[in-house]
Amino acid sequence: MSGSTPVIASEPAPFSQAFARLGAALTAIVLQQQETLSELLPREDWNADLTARTYSSGGMTVRVSLLGSYAEQEQTWLWGWANTQFGPEHPAVEPTLPVRAAGERLGIPELTTPEVDLSGYDGPAGHGGELIAVAAAGLLGGGGYIGAGYPGGSAYLHVDDPRVPRAEWDPIPVPRLVINATSLFPTDHRLTLARFLSHHKVAYHQTPATIKALLPGGGTGLATFDGGGRFTGWEAGLTPANVS
Repeated sequence: MSGSTPVIASEPAPFSQAFARLGAALTAIVLQQQETLSELLPREDWNADLTARTYSSGGMTVRVSLLGSYAEQEQTWLWGWANTQFGPEHPAVEPTLPVRAAGERLGIPELTTPEVDLSGYDGPAGHGGELIAVAAAGLLGGGGYIGAGYPGGSAYLHVDDPRVPRAEWDPIPVPRLVINATSLFPTDHRLTLARFLSHHKVAYHQTPATIKALLPGGGTGLATFDGGGRFTGWEAGLTPANVS
């Protein structure tokens, strides 16, 4: 696509620029999937059996794998493959190894460093470990992720159960998803929207101030950006056939 205007925005400390761009590309997709997951899986008393790769809550059980864990006191993220209680060959960890492989291929240290220091994070998420979980879930696809809290921290599980539906295209929540995603990863607002559209196979065209999307079934969506490339609005016009 041509006509893009880069955003001048710093990556959220303490993350690398490569990780920040990855997060910008994937977060709107992940946030939408999280909403779909929350409709299916109640957040009640839970239990997990990582050897069996199951997570149960409110009478619902889904298949999961272990991404990693966040330690509140140390303010660190520990990948499941680096955790001595599990390791890369554990049945709950092996399905997540493509995340590390992607980090090696793309040169993203947060995805390849066994234990990531997040003490410098001061952003809108509860802690920096949440952002690592978002990026990892985005790379793996699937049904979303779960933050399972315990005294002193949280374990982050990836949901790869085919029974969990995948989020479908809907133009209405686009502005909310983009705004929420760019609050977490403000590096490139255009990238956030463009990757979201591409994920849903929605064709689009960029100009210096807009992204125009050709909506499935007819109609157009128009996103606007200010001079710094920051997202400022979204209007979706549906054809009569799409109006019920």
